[in-house]
Amino acid sequence: MLDIMNVFTSKRLITTAFVLLVLLNGALLSVLWMQNTRRPETRPGDLQFNHDNFFAKQLDLNEPQTISFEKLRQEHFQKVRPEMETIATLKKQLVVESLKDEPDPKTTESIVAAISVHHAAIERELALHFHQLSTLCTPEQRGRLKEVLENMAKRKIHHGDKERWGNASQSLKGDCNRPPR
Repeated sequence: MLDIMNVFTSKRLITTAFVLLVLLNGALLSVLWMQNTRRPETRPGDLQFNHDNFFAKQLDLNEPQTISFEKLRQEHFQKVRPEMETIATLKKQLVVESLKDEPDPKTTESIVAAISVHHAAIERELALHFHQLSTLCTPEQRGRLKEVLENMAKRKIHHGDKERWGNASQSLKGDCNRPPR
């Protein structure tokens, strides 16, 4: 009986981890797709002032700041692209393993662990990217940048809570509405 319980618990854990990773991947790819489809194609030496730039409007950036922001954004995506491609490959492996008649829990766990390592690398790069963006800002703009980034994070949590998990997780809504400390 205990072995049967371990199998069900293990399968539930793997299924939950798989679903969570698919949702996170979908969200990340959606954000990247939206960012890249809304911008005109530019070459590295051919940066243009883009009045439609979200950060330029929100932070009231001047033209040199906007150009620098765009350059940093492009550099950031070039840095994280290999990590994202590796995650996509690992997720394909995870799907293949998950669809086997008898998936190997050790293989699945190994793939999930590898994915998490690459996600952590992307998050480290993102933190560095935000720091680099903040160095281009005036103190007033830094305050607005902090607000914009916090609002973006809150919206992601709130939308994920509302649309993906229904009303079951009220604790997340409370955390989103709580003012930052």
